[in-house]
Amino acid sequence: MLGSIKALIVVLAIAATIFHLAKPIALRFMTGGDFSRRRLVWFALTVVGFLSPNFWLFALIAVPVLVWAGRNDSNPIALYLLLLQVIPPVAVNIPVLGNNGLFNLDNYRLLAFCVLLPAAIRFRKNQKNGMAGAFGTMDILLLAFGILQVALYTPPDLPYHFVIPDSPSNALRRAVLFLLDTYLLYFAVSRTCQSRQKMVDAVASFCLACAVIAALSVFERIKGWLLFVDIAGRWGTDPNATFYLSRGGSVRAQVSAGHSIALGYLLAVAFGFWLYLKSLVRVGLHRIVVTLLLWGGLFGAFSRGGWLGGATVYFTFIAAGPRAMSRLAKGAALALAIAGLIAVSPIGDRILEVLPVMGRTADSSITYRERLADRGWELVFAHPFFGDQFPWPEMADLRQGEGIIDIVNTYLGTALNYGLIGLFMFLGFILVGMTKLYARVREVSRSDPDLALLGTSFIACIVGTLIMIESSSFMFASQKMFYVLAGLASAYARLTISPQHPPADLGARNVPQERR
Repeated sequence: MLGSIKALIVVLAIAATIFHLAKPIALRFMTGGDFSRRRLVWFALTVVGFLSPNFWLFALIAVPVLVWAGRNDSNPIALYLLLLQVIPPVAVNIPVLGNNGLFNLDNYRLLAFCVLLPAAIRFRKNQKNGMAGAFGTMDILLLAFGILQVALYTPPDLPYHFVIPDSPSNALRRAVLFLLDTYLLYFAVSRTCQSRQKMVDAVASFCLACAVIAALSVFERIKGWLLFVDIAGRWGTDPNATFYLSRGGSVRAQVSAGHSIALGYLLAVAFGFWLYLKSLVRVGLHRIVVTLLLWGGLFGAFSRGGWLGGATVYFTFIAAGPRAMSRLAKGAALALAIAGLIAVSPIGDRILEVLPVMGRTADSSITYRERLADRGWELVFAHPFFGDQFPWPEMADLRQGEGIIDIVNTYLGTALNYGLIGLFMFLGFILVGMTKLYARVREVSRSDPDLALLGTSFIACIVGTLIMIESSSFMFASQKMFYVLAGLASAYARLTISPQHPPADLGARNVPQERR
């Protein structure tokens, strides 16, 4: 417990500093009341998380706090995104007499029950939603994918080929959890973010949370001390939750994301949102500092996927925006200059050693992923329509020291378990959203450049996500933000444009009179 208290003090000190410094920027995009309430809840849940001996005590306090905050917040999706990674996603089974357990509960599901579900219910009670509540192609594809997941049971990968049998209650559990974890998230985001202001508020809240996470990532990387692993050790049963991951001889930061890969994903998406938000920030120093902070956190995670995702987000944002060719040339020159500086810096050799193309030493993880991809796609094409729900015996030689076959490719994992039909539904869902998003960006590019820039940042984040999930499992942050981005794309496509307020004055009412 003493170690947790020390870690808590560090987390609170760094977070308080970031919240204080970020407040003038945040108040351009959200009301002062929402900012203060969200910050208070973040600190309260952080303190309770570090001091609680188990998850149930945390939940006992967190539930009423989250319900209260959700009811009083003007934009529950912004609250959800700020608190998405307030603690690590430690899953604890809900015990049921005479059964192995009802289902796992973690911070994500607490937020779904206490914030998303009430917001969705309030939306459904409102009879003036119009087209915002229309059932569309994206809903159909997502629900079809959910039906496929319920119908095709994939036993978990357990050592010694032990298979947990399916049952009607297990199928019902899968259906409920799909609605709770997936469709509810997409529905709440796509239906309740009905205005430009709510979208900007949501992405700004996510960036604010990621600024705190980035600062903590830099600390973990420098000190070699993972601040949140004690929580996972006390609450969970996974012995790997407290392991320190390293690469290039240095500890990889993971903060409250659950894994370094998830941390890299979060910060890459936050960077994509920031590319839009910084256009509304007047102080040049603020734009530079936040950018450096997010990338400092990315380097702390030492995640190749996060680096590639961040670069993809940046160049996609430029390519999809105005004056694409000239800006791409400038962006490429800037990227080359930064790469050159990193290469000659003290950390340059370590970074070069872990890059797949330029690496000077063999990386066993890259070799493993190549072997896994070759074997996995062979099995996919052997069962092309609905996949193979139990491929583990044919991949037994790929089992790692942890006793599992680590399928670190979302597309491969989806195709293995649900076939090319499932992969079509999964990709079709997000690609339909991105197509509608891009069409709306082109439509408003001349009449409302600010709104077009917001949509361009969503496109960049979706493209970056599609690149990053190719080298990561579909879990933790990547899973949640995938559906958040899809929801934002759907909401943006449905958005009714109002000329009542100039785009640059979104947060003007939060700025003191003498500063306007």
